[in-house]
Amino acid sequence: MSESLLIDQAICLPAQEVEALIQGRTIAIIARMFIDPGRQFALYPTNYSTLPLPLERYYNANLKQIAVNNAVKINSERVLIKVWAKCELCQVLDDTETLDILSKSTIWSTEALKEILLQHHYIFLAYLRVYELDELIEVSINSTSQFIALSQSATVIEANPVINDRTFAQRKRQLEKLEPPLHPELEELQSAIASLSISQPAAKQLDDDLKVFLGWSSDKLITQPDSNLAWINDIAKLGDRTIELEEKKTNYQAGTDFENVVRDSLELLGFTIDYAHKGGAGGLDLFCSKPYPLFGECKAGRKIPNDTAVQLLNLGMLRRPDLFNQAAKLIIGPGEPTTQLQDAAKIQGMAIIKPETLQKLVKLQSNHRNSVDLFKLKEYLKAGQSDEEVEKYIDQVYTDISLRSQIITAVKELSEQDNETSKPIHPSLTVTEIRVHYNATHNPRLNDEVVHDLLIELSSPLTGYLGRIKGSDWNSDRFYFLRDLLIN
Repeated sequence: MSESLLIDQAICLPAQEVEALIQGRTIAIIARMFIDPGRQFALYPTNYSTLPLPLERYYNANLKQIAVNNAVKINSERVLIKVWAKCELCQVLDDTETLDILSKSTIWSTEALKEILLQHHYIFLAYLRVYELDELIEVSINSTSQFIALSQSATVIEANPVINDRTFAQRKRQLEKLEPPLHPELEELQSAIASLSISQPAAKQLDDDLKVFLGWSSDKLITQPDSNLAWINDIAKLGDRTIELEEKKTNYQAGTDFENVVRDSLELLGFTIDYAHKGGAGGLDLFCSKPYPLFGECKAGRKIPNDTAVQLLNLGMLRRPDLFNQAAKLIIGPGEPTTQLQDAAKIQGMAIIKPETLQKLVKLQSNHRNSVDLFKLKEYLKAGQSDEEVEKYIDQVYTDISLRSQIITAVKELSEQDNETSKPIHPSLTVTEIRVHYNATHNPRLNDEVVHDLLIELSSPLTGYLGRIKGSDWNSDRFYFLRDLLIN
């Protein structure tokens, strides 16, 4: 359990730098004086009017949006403090030849660093480990000195770091050695989409993933439940609700709600829904056009009646006779299909699944985005009752994800062993080293070629769990750990 600490002072920093620390874009500040390692303080955001250059020249381009946004925020009489920090290291720099590299590794422009060095002859570069506060601290504006006393002390614990231990240690060593950023092109991409993430959920998800990949944020950003997807937990309940209301003959709205949640489910799985087909009297409940045509019928109530297969066949042939014969066909309902329906479904190639199975499938896709391969899923949509077959597919996907998580863990464990012996910032490992470590504790055992294929997949920029140093051939590639793959 973390030990509680008492914070009674705050360091005054430009608001845009506090925000950069909170977002994990930087782990360092330029202090006015030497800060003793181990010193702890809150981070007080203020609008400095004493910066040696205008904001657009003082910071790197990828911080410009933050600079503009936060220059507007700090304009009231009181300020809210969100985070506190501990100084891990303070370097005294006086070498003009390294300023260009330092600029690329931090948030300040080379011009700003030169100006600071010209005015003060030294740069005090303080490395801060930043933690979230459980409760915000409200203070009056006061930026006349580097440090200010808090009117009331705050008790904190080292429980919610902005950046996890391993990532912080890597970035600290990288900055100490003035190594250039590993992925400058991705930093530019993140900067380009940052403003879009405010209003567009898809851009926000990409923004969050990029921050995790770049080491600016912890994995918790992508493991927090999305409140917009809470409906997933109600798929089976909505199906059961149609049974409950069936005897009261008031289940029309329940049936409509069930149809809607099925459409939402298929859309989340990756199907393109044709919303011209919305069921109703004489209407086709579901038609998906991509990635392959799928016709569907939703059935409420305790039984799925005999004529359901005939209904789907007639409506499908009526609406899209050019596609129906070769399309996937799906019946979804909470009830038990009659024996006659089972037989008809097998003859017509129609799969029947329950809402519970659909819910499991959608949860898999929600927890591990794009893990459901719709073409492989199609192979498991067998004619007749298909719940057992679809659950086999779900289990197989989780097995595949688990294997990849275990490979990542093997790389992580080997990397941590290298860290203990003070090896480089990204201790890279050969395919054989990773394979041997994995095979020591897992079955079935894998060969180098299989492990290499998995490592290539996991080190893709689109996944970003591992990093790769390309060799002259596949056998000389080397890999290093970036982030965990958590299985939900």
